[in-house]
Amino acid sequence: MGGEAELRVTFFPPLYLQRRIWVLDILRREQVTEIVDIGCGEGQLLAVLCQPASSLPPPDPGVLASPSDATLTVLEVGDLDLHPTRIAGLDISSHALASAIEDTSPAAANKSYTRWEPLEVNIWHGGLEIFNPAFVNAECIVATEVIEHLPEAILADFAPVIMGAYHPRLLLVTTPSYGFNARFSPPGLTNTATGFPDPTKRTDRVFRHHDHKFEWTIEEFQEWCEGIAQEWGYDVDTTTVGRAQEKDEWGRDEELGGASQVAVFRRLEGEAWATTREEKSASVKERSKSEKEHHLLKTHHYDAHVRAGKRGSAEEIAKAVLDKFDEWEEVDLRLEEIWFVEEIGAICGGWFEVLIEAIEGSAKFDLQRSKGQRRGDWVVLVVGGRPGKKKTTTTSEWAPADDLSEEDVQEGYRSDDDPGFDWGNGLYSSDSGVDLSWDISKYDNAWGKESAWTCDSSDDVGDWGTGKWSTLSAAWDLDSPEQKT
Repeated sequence: MGGEAELRVTFFPPLYLQRRIWVLDILRREQVTEIVDIGCGEGQLLAVLCQPASSLPPPDPGVLASPSDATLTVLEVGDLDLHPTRIAGLDISSHALASAIEDTSPAAANKSYTRWEPLEVNIWHGGLEIFNPAFVNAECIVATEVIEHLPEAILADFAPVIMGAYHPRLLLVTTPSYGFNARFSPPGLTNTATGFPDPTKRTDRVFRHHDHKFEWTIEEFQEWCEGIAQEWGYDVDTTTVGRAQEKDEWGRDEELGGASQVAVFRRLEGEAWATTREEKSASVKERSKSEKEHHLLKTHHYDAHVRAGKRGSAEEIAKAVLDKFDEWEEVDLRLEEIWFVEEIGAICGGWFEVLIEAIEGSAKFDLQRSKGQRRGDWVVLVVGGRPGKKKTTTTSEWAPADDLSEEDVQEGYRSDDDPGFDWGNGLYSSDSGVDLSWDISKYDNAWGKESAWTCDSSDDVGDWGTGKWSTLSAAWDLDSPEQKT
């Protein structure tokens, strides 16, 4: 098929971000505190998880002197935060893990944000087929864009190791949707010019990346997910993410679904299932005794603010808030604006609810809120008012990055998560929104011997029996796309 027949397909937000958003949304809703990233690559997801929450979780009974409707309000989705206390990453590439170690270091943290909770980060080197006791009973394991890079022998170990030996409460998996590939070409045509024929020769399919050992249809992925869920005692829900911005002129959008398939596995509880998992995974644990153990490369410790969990009096907090109104010469402020004054957060011990209680209990303020409104957008008025003018300086505020611009659109039938390399055709520039070819094979060293799921460069690539893997790195970079498709 000629290049002129390749259809323009773009994603907004970029596809790698849509997958990351899916992961983070589940972690927030499930209030996960411990995460293991299998195939973490350069640690981009881990780096995101290292960012501190804006406040402590709601306090235990007894911290608030007089709980009210406002302090006990169920958090809206927009107010939910992540509160990880332990995270870990595993990858086979020591080169990729060097970046993960650097990017998850406390030295790399944004000092503008106050950390209210301690965090431990562990970076491990090794293959996923090797049993690691440190991952047993992890709350959540994430494997994004990993399974399609695994040869059959290693893929066969995925469920016994992850769901049997480790048996996390949650398992999140993503993989490309083969069916969506048709979206890049008119009906009846296949992109053989820039796609990658199945390297295993098992099918006549054309894949998105040269290292993919398979790309499954929606039905195939669902069958695999339901099979391992039933065998290891999990419920599973599957769907797709990543719809093209452009409307398909042949009306295939609903049929093809999203570009990435995603699955969330939830562990079934009960002694019977626990016993089954233990017995069925025994051989995996026994085999690992004769294999090279995972190597803990680095442990990072993040310390919490010295005032975390140590609140001041309501009077002290109210005075600090009124002083800030005076300093800024304001008569009304959003609650979030007040909270991100570091000294006020510190007096509250890191609890947002304590600030609400102090403001509600003071005759100097009127707290205005409406149903469905984010707590941070509630407005605090000074009773009686005062002549005011808008402040010209602000303290460090906790706010999301600016909305993605159209320049962040991803295009093309190609490795959509790779960083901004010039693959030889001058077309690839991260999320720039320019036309991108899906053919990355022209860049000889792009996924060389030091890519993730690859052994050290001194080793031979392709010996899967000894952990010398040849796939690419998992990535969740904050500024550039991840390195998996």
